[in-house]
This record gives sequence, structure tokens and C-alpha cells, in this order.
Amino acid sequence: MNGEGDNPVFRDGGISYIQIPAQDPAAAARFYAAAFAWQVSGPPRAPRFEDGTGHVIGKFVPGRSAPGDDGVRPFVYVDNLDATLARIAANGGEMVTDPYPEGDLRVAVFRDPEGNAVGVWQHDPREIGTG
Repeated sequence: MNGEGDNPVFRDGGISYIQIPAQDPAAAARFYAAAFAWQVSGPPRAPRFEDGTGHVIGKFVPGRSAPGDDGVRPFVYVDNLDATLARIAANGGEMVTDPYPEGDLRVAVFRDPEGNAVGVWQHDPREIGTG
């Protein structure tokens, strides 16, 4: 027990909070809610989010430039990479790197409408690309 109850955000050494640069925070919140079913709340000028696991929280921050391909790149795990990429495209995201095998994973990178590069990955037990 870490003294913080059962809140999944309080994990010693775990990444738990992220600020995502967004010139239009409300639009960014809508994108991530549509692409990953993240829960968003708060005022449109500074919405907060909680990821699908409840382990990561954060907010969309105006006034910062998206790092693009530089800087730390988060990767979001998904159960269905193809369906997620379709939602990303339908909501204004664009592909940076098409899906590729990495051991028993499928990985892709997209750019959100604000210009942030984000990775997505799926476990693929067929171990594609190792053949």
C-alpha cells in the first residue's frame, strides 16, 4: 500500500500525469475522447483527461508548441490497432509511420491535430515479422 488508498494514479515510480500541448485544448480533448475513449472534463480552455486505464491523468495545455518528432513520445496500448487508426484518421489525426511489426507487437505512429507525435501499439500473438 502506498498510503494513497486505491487510486491507480498513485504508483511509486509510475508515469501518472501528462500535459499535452494544444493550441485548441477543447478540440484536442474531443480528439482523444473519440480516438481512445479517454474521459475528459473541466473547462474547454483547460480540459483534463483520464486515460482508459485510470492510471494516467493530465490536461491539455495551451500556449506550448507541440514537440513534433522531438522529445518524449508516449505510446498508447490498444486492443485493436486497425480500428484505433481508423478512429484517429476519422478525427483528424494523420499517420507518421504505418503499422509495422516489432517482435510480437504491431506498432504505428500518428500525429494528432495539434501536431503531437504519439505511438500506438497492439500485442499480436502471431509474432508477425519473425518468420
